Amino acid sequence: MDGQAYISPQQQQRSSIIGSNAELLGIVLSGLYRRPKSLPCKLLYDQQGSKLFEQICETPEYYLTRAELALMEAHSAEIAEVLGEGVMLLEYGSGSGLKTRLLLSHMHNVAAYMPVDISSHSLLTSIEQLRRIMPQLTILPLCADFTQPFGAMPAFSHAQRTVVYFPGSTIGNFDETEAVGLMCRMRTQMGAAGGALIGFDLKKDPTVIEAAYNDAAGLTEQFTLNLLLRINRELYADIDPALFLHRAAYHHLRGRIETQLISLREQHVRVAGEIIRFAQGESMLVEISCKYTPEEFAALAAQAGLRAERNWFDAERQFCLQYLVPEN
Repeated sequence: MDGQAYISPQQQQRSSIIGSNAELLGIVLSGLYRRPKSLPCKLLYDQQGSKLFEQICETPEYYLTRAELALMEAHSAEIAEVLGEGVMLLEYGSGSGLKTRLLLSHMHNVAAYMPVDISSHSLLTSIEQLRRIMPQLTILPLCADFTQPFGAMPAFSHAQRTVVYFPGSTIGNFDETEAVGLMCRMRTQMGAAGGALIGFDLKKDPTVIEAAYNDAAGLTEQFTLNLLLRINRELYADIDPALFLHRAAYHHLRGRIETQLISLREQHVRVAGEIIRFAQGESMLVEISCKYTPEEFAALAAQAGLRAERNWFDAERQFCLQYLVPEN
């Protein structure tokens, strides 16, 4: 061997991954060694996952997107009046959709719009679309993970206040502790004179909720199983998606959908040279989707020092947009 240390193929693979996907590797291995196993839902949204989710939003069972859009079409003008003039709108996620455009088009003398997204591709796509439609709007894109602190907010002499906009029902993907922590960061970012506009899914007939996460076309199942394909692609894994079952069920006591991948048999999978055992029937939690009443969400926000001032609903009261301000 000429005095050189032998490097196994597994070590070579792991070294290669550490150089390119070290953060993903750490997250995945940590989740796979956890008891019970769980992975954060943000891993679902690679390029293929994001495409599948866009298709899910068009399925007849997935009421959330339609309900929120109906809400914004009915109430954007009123919401803009409540937000006031000279607002810097800080959006969590790149707002390329109609909901963001509806809100911005009704707001008065917008100081600036700052979309925050972890995907530079999504961010660039969204701001290009928005600049074509609203060329006079000052857009300050920030590529960052909004679930983590991303530094001090820039100061604008012509901005009277900052409003954090968190549309969709993404807040439901965080458990109570995580959601309160996220809203605490919002409170810091908005300052004493600011506010937060947060969308969330309302509690309703569990059969309606469960159908939204188990569409007849099987797109949600593909979306969930794509997580395993992503791990295979990016982390030199050998997971067989055919040996896992997608299950999304409503947990009544916790008031949330829990999406899991269930191992159909005892098996061992390899991830970056690590051997991970799955027992037959073992579940791995990959997403939660919490549902609230307006009162429950207001109580959650109160733990972050925020007070609910207004609620807006779609006509069928499936979705809610709540406006929060800092407690004095």
